[in-house]
Amino acid sequence: MNAIDYLRISLVDRCNFRCQYCMPEGADLSYVLQQDLITHDELLTLLQEVFIPIGFTRFRLTGGEPLIRPDVVEIVRAIATLPETQDLSMTTNAFYLEKLAQPLYEAGLRRINISLDSLKPDVFDQIIGNRGRTRWQSVWNGIQAAHQVGFNPLKLNVVVIPGVNDSEILDLAALSLDREWHIRFIEFMPIGNGDLFSDRGWVASEDLRRQICDRWGLTEGQVRGNGPADIFQIPGAKGTLGFISQMSECFCDRCNRMRLSADGWLRPCLLNETGQIDLKGGLRSGVPLSDLRCQVRELVFLKPEINYKERDSGTTGRYARTMSQIGG
Repeated sequence: MNAIDYLRISLVDRCNFRCQYCMPEGADLSYVLQQDLITHDELLTLLQEVFIPIGFTRFRLTGGEPLIRPDVVEIVRAIATLPETQDLSMTTNAFYLEKLAQPLYEAGLRRINISLDSLKPDVFDQIIGNRGRTRWQSVWNGIQAAHQVGFNPLKLNVVVIPGVNDSEILDLAALSLDREWHIRFIEFMPIGNGDLFSDRGWVASEDLRRQICDRWGLTEGQVRGNGPADIFQIPGAKGTLGFISQMSECFCDRCNRMRLSADGWLRPCLLNETGQIDLKGGLRSGVPLSDLRCQVRELVFLKPEINYKERDSGTTGRYARTMSQIGG
């Protein structure tokens, strides 16, 4: 079993986008009230007294959209300055990043993942559920700002939806040719919009690799990141291509992560709802930190049995939370 040392932290469950694969139109979303969000101090207490003592050293800030949270820069600074932090990153839709890239970098953030599912403004707006003025340019400006500030690696996440954006694979892959950008293609998963998944299905990563290889050739990358992506590179390209293949090439055996939701629930597996712990509730009700630490340690031990491959032993059927509420 891989060492479980990577915690994804959702700072807020709200988002200014409503992406098809994350928050489908018509979904009944009950956002966490402000007073029920885990606070800055509660988060730091859990990191310092619960997670770090049992071996967590790598952290990713997610949402919803994390840049909506007013104290996001302060949270970044606090986590980045913890001596035990070996890696700190963030996933964002980049809509607010043009103004925040520099403050985040100065606070200690160095790695950032940005969702960019299309290079075509009309397709992009369709995917994010936008009906007004296009938001594509603001996102592109945020990407450029992050690049200019010096974020490295700068990763672009692409959820591939059949019949929507799968015709853009080569154009998106080409972004890695002359920029040190890392393009990551993610198989569409049955979380957030089960109806769309049932209708569309997913495109296997192997099919995407075949398209790219036929155009440029493709070599296997030499470096693996903190996540589940299989890394490849177009010969001579400055950047890399990653493929996250949970549906066609299940990677549970090498999963090294857990997820802390914006309301303080710890979840051991993205695709299985078994075994969640209400850490914020325990913290606010006075449960000793040593007891919370023991609960998390036990869940880490049980994680291999909870992973998606073993899902028949846990929750099956529809998921109670959308991707935005889980934290991705």
